[in-house]
Amino acid sequence: MSVEGHGQAGRRSAGPGVDTLERGANQQSSDRRLFMQLHVFTGVPEPKALVASLEASRAEAVLYADLNDPRGVGVLTFAEDPAFFAGPLRELLGAEPFGSLARRPELTMLGRTYASGFEPDLEDWLLERPRRTVLNPAWPWAIWYPLRRAGSFARLDPQEQGAILREHGTLGRAYGDLDLAHDIRLACHGLDTHDNDFVIGLVGRELHPLSHLIQAMRKTAQTSAYLQTLGPFFAGHVLWQSSAGRPR
Repeated sequence: MSVEGHGQAGRRSAGPGVDTLERGANQQSSDRRLFMQLHVFTGVPEPKALVASLEASRAEAVLYADLNDPRGVGVLTFAEDPAFFAGPLRELLGAEPFGSLARRPELTMLGRTYASGFEPDLEDWLLERPRRTVLNPAWPWAIWYPLRRAGSFARLDPQEQGAILREHGTLGRAYGDLDLAHDIRLACHGLDTHDNDFVIGLVGRELHPLSHLIQAMRKTAQTSAYLQTLGPFFAGHVLWQSSAGRPR
């Protein structure tokens, strides 16, 4: 079975006063974004059959060993067209060897890339950077988790929100500049069964810096004062990655 060839979702224009485009620096705009989903399974006797199935599907994907479950794995997949998850991926994960595994739905995460308005290369940020990050063989460790902001954050004025987000972002960039941790930020409004707002992925060469960054983030205003929920967390190590250069 092949899951190749599922292209970009159809573009739709919104009505007056509604803007669904992603916007970056220098008046860039795009109606493209990448959807990413993590499924977690347990009861895996041997991952070789899972790797063979993913390779045969030609899906863009990562297979993780679940650090907290000796018989567990995580399957991260991504596509521009969300119909991929309801069609080809559904068929792939519903058939053997995945079909007989026990799912852990509490760890399912789905989100979409988004722009903050300051990205110098908007389409790279939305489409290529997340792919490069999760498919980099030099960064085999990963921690994925959802979060929900408290309603009080939405009631702050834009200047206060900006200062809080800059503090958080500056800390994350410091770890990235040192090649300690690299992030993927996804919006999941209305896509998450627990009403979370965002899904965060941290990847890197080693596990400790990823944990250390989460610890350091606890002291920021956003985490300490304006988060309602955080987690559950999935920690994994790459068992297999699809080719970063595969045609889409």
